[in-house]
Amino acid sequence: MSACSQEARLLVWLAACAPADERARARIAQLCAQGIPRKELEKICLAVIETAQNRVYKGGIAEIEREGEEYLARLAAKGFFAVTLASADYPEALRAIPDPPIALFCAGRRELLGMRKFCIVGARLLPAWAQAAGKAIAGELSRTFAVVTGIAEGGDRAAVDGALPSGNLVCVLPCGPDVDYPAAHAALRREIAKRALLVSEYPLGMRAQKFSFHARNRILAGLSQGVLVLAAGEKSGTLITADRALAYGREVFALPHNAGAAQGVGCNALIKQGAYLCTGAQDIFDAFGMQYEGMPAPSLTPQEERMLAALRLAGEEHAAALAQRLGLPVWEAQAALASLELKGLAVRAGGNQYTAISRR
Repeated sequence: MSACSQEARLLVWLAACAPADERARARIAQLCAQGIPRKELEKICLAVIETAQNRVYKGGIAEIEREGEEYLARLAAKGFFAVTLASADYPEALRAIPDPPIALFCAGRRELLGMRKFCIVGARLLPAWAQAAGKAIAGELSRTFAVVTGIAEGGDRAAVDGALPSGNLVCVLPCGPDVDYPAAHAALRREIAKRALLVSEYPLGMRAQKFSFHARNRILAGLSQGVLVLAAGEKSGTLITADRALAYGREVFALPHNAGAAQGVGCNALIKQGAYLCTGAQDIFDAFGMQYEGMPAPSLTPQEERMLAALRLAGEEHAAALAQRLGLPVWEAQAALASLELKGLAVRAGGNQYTAISRR
């Protein structure tokens, strides 16, 4: 048994089996982040048991290692693996934050841990145009970055839908890696584990709790070079991820929203405070000084080009008003708008209202 594997067993025990609360684990992670001698790690493990006045571990370190090894076997049997602070592929950006996870319990493409990462988040109730824009941006970013997000509806789902086809997607969970949260996304969680990467700092079977969402947000920001906020209310939990990103020295981007739109108050406030205004993936690549050719522009019929130009000029418009402006029958206008939707250039904004989606 190598020294590294012994350290890994102890760290897995501390992360998943130790009789310690979240605050104690955070303090332990701070001590372990920069690497500590094995003997010191053993002392930490024994101190945890002594503090908890737990008499179960009568075998001392040997019993702790055995329990850590058994836990790793349970993970493997369920198709998961652990990456600890002692692992060579533990993400260095995450290791550098003040309170890194002791271990990450994962399923899927382990190599994504070493890829450049960019985070996309947003409120669970997302305007249709922001949902479409987020999906398009995630799709384009995933050609260069691993897109980091959660697995909820709204902003998370936009990022997942955009990045999952490439496989360059990392979803961070607020619960154990085997827990279906939200329950409606059980099939999606399995698909992500198969084609991309699921990550959690929590042990098998742990349900999502209020504190775990806040803790999860630090991982989203810590893993990533930057964070894009698609939508956020004035007191949205999404802003916690942006605040963490700023604290960690990451770049923050936000989609601009109409003045007074409740779902965009947080985004507009971030822009006022110095976040990058972002309308497309190109804005993100420009901020990082990266060359980007963009997705090939879809071919348009002359009528679709006229419709798209009118829609961009209007910002948001009813199909009937667009038809009148272009001198078209309503059914022809509807057909052109439906085609623009399929090509990712327009989205229904509610009712029969439409808005253009930037591909820049």
